[in-house]
Formats: sequence, structure tokens, C-alpha cells
Amino acid sequence: MKITRIETIVINMPMLIEGPVVPKQGGRARTSMDTLLVRVETDEGVTGWGEGFGHRIFTATKAALDSFIGQMFVGKDPTTISALVDEAQRGLGGVGRNGPAMYALSAIDIALWDIAGKLAKLPLYRLLGGSSRQELPAYASLLRYGETAAVRRYVERALKRGYRHIKLHEIMESTIGAAREAAGPDIPLMVDCNCPWTVAEAIEMARRLKGFNLKWLEEPVWPPEDHAGLARVQAQGGIPTAAGENAMLPEFKGMLEAGALTYAQPSVTKVGGVTMMRKVMALADAHGVEVVPHSAYFGPGLLASIHCIAAMPGGGLVERYDADFAVNPLHDAILPTGNGCLKVPQGAGLGIDPDMSVVEKLRVR
Repeated sequence: MKITRIETIVINMPMLIEGPVVPKQGGRARTSMDTLLVRVETDEGVTGWGEGFGHRIFTATKAALDSFIGQMFVGKDPTTISALVDEAQRGLGGVGRNGPAMYALSAIDIALWDIAGKLAKLPLYRLLGGSSRQELPAYASLLRYGETAAVRRYVERALKRGYRHIKLHEIMESTIGAAREAAGPDIPLMVDCNCPWTVAEAIEMARRLKGFNLKWLEEPVWPPEDHAGLARVQAQGGIPTAAGENAMLPEFKGMLEAGALTYAQPSVTKVGGVTMMRKVMALADAHGVEVVPHSAYFGPGLLASIHCIAAMPGGGLVERYDADFAVNPLHDAILPTGNGCLKVPQGAGLGIDPDMSVVEKLRVR
């Protein structure tokens, strides 16, 4: 079997916004989601689907795939995943094993594992050694609203949808307090800050937030590579820390050795796909740190995350970014159930291929 073609497809999914407050990300209005799909075709008719991290930088990831990374795999045997990934990693040594180049490699790796599952006629989580699971608990990962009334509204909506874990992307004490008030004392509440503070500022903020009984404080420090600083925030701020969505395997090694994490958060569309995700999971397990992957996306990357979590001995939480769409190419496969869970796909490979009629409707590149 040989890889004959690697195609990149960008889709844009307009969000359904409730209420007068438009959510923000990176200081800009967030009204749609970009997804970079990658289709790997073979000479035996088996096709794999992957996803590279694309939010607003899909142009760079797509360019890396189209210009040189995809060509590394054409003509190769897709079943030799370990060898192919190692060869590609070495080929990226002079380019930089982070950023869009690794996001591109992540997409191809996910697609190769999709092919592997289809050839084995097994869902990916079973191929990875997981026990039989029909669903996994999810947490509602709310967008940033920056307004107490809006935060209350979306926390209450998440609870009505059956979620029993909620994550905020707020950075103000007032909005975080409003969320705790709306959620009540028993719902686990997490806060993702997106790296806004110095170490001293993060420690001070953690101490102010301690009364809200947060499950974790995520990425509180700028720059995220300051592992020693993150460890100080955890030790002196008094709230467990979570991080890793922007980290590669070597960065995880540094964070774990620094004692900076209670929760490790590799992102399958960034870290190098399923192959590198599994290595991060093993490394975290060796350090006694729980893995709760970052999965704020809506394509094959989310499916791959679900499979990787389902393959863990005890399963775990799935992040479900709290965005609604009129239509998406994976239909109900990425929609939460009424009890706040996500179904584990039971079909071969990732379990479901994108609906091409929807893909073409939403396609922008």
C-alpha cells in the first residue's frame, strides 16, 4: 500500500450566538471556527482523515503541508507509522519542531492512525488497547465573555445540557465569581487564562481566586515556556495548575521535571498527532500526573482526542468547546449527549468520515 495524495481542505463554520454578548478570543470577536482538514489517499482506496491546528493560523499550517511536509509522505507505506513519523521529525530538525510544521505533521499522523484502524477493522481506541466504552464525560469549555451576566447565562446553559464540569476562559475575579455563584459549590470549575500574567501577578491572582475552589488554573503565566515560574504559581498560589496545549514532548519533559503541573494538556492537533500524544501520556503517567487533553476543535482532531482518552486505563474528561453550529461535517459525532458526555465512535479508525456535502458547503480554501 502506498500514499498517493495528501489534500488540505479549510472549512469555516459560523457559530450560533445566543444573547447580545459576542465571545472573544485573543482580544478579537469569535463568531466562527476554522478547521483544517487533511485527507490522505492510498492506492488501495483506503482514505484517512486528519486535522492540523488551524484557528486563525490555518494559512501557515496549510502552506507547510502543501509545500513540503505532505510530500515527505507521498509514495510511502501508510502502515509504517512509527518509521514515517521518525523520518519526518528528523526532516523537520532544521525547520523547527514546533508551530505550523508540527501542526501539519499532527494532521498526517492522525490520518495515518485512521487508516490503521480501518485496515484492522477496529475503532482507534481499541487499536490503542482501550477497553470497551460507549461514552466519556465531557466538560463545557466556555468562550470568553468578559461580562458577569453573560458568564452566568452560559454556565446555566451548560448545566442544563448535562455538563457536570465547566471551564471558563475568564481572567477577572468578578466573572469567575459569577460563574461559581451560577454553578453552585459542587460543580468542578476550571479557569483557562491563556497566559496573561507575570509569575508574581499569577501568584497574586491565584490567591484571590482560591476561595472559588477551582479544580485547576490553566496557563496563567506568560511566557508559557517559563516552567519554573509555573511551578512557583502552583506552589505559592495554592491552586493546581494545568498546561500543555502549546507544548511539544520536550517541553512536557521540562514541565514535569519542574513539578509545574497537576494536569497535563497535550493537544493532538499540535503535539504531533496520536503518536506523540501517546508518548506524552506515558511520560505524564511516569510522573504521576493526570492527562486531560486540550481539544478545542471540531473535526478529526476531536475524534482522535476522544479515542486517545478512551484508550487510557481509567478514561478521562474530554474538552468540548462550547460553540454551536447550524451544521458541521461530523454531525452528531461531536455533539454532547443529554448527560454531558461525548460518544466514543465505534466505527473503524476514527469512526466517522466528514460529510463531503457539508465540507464543500463550508469550504473556503
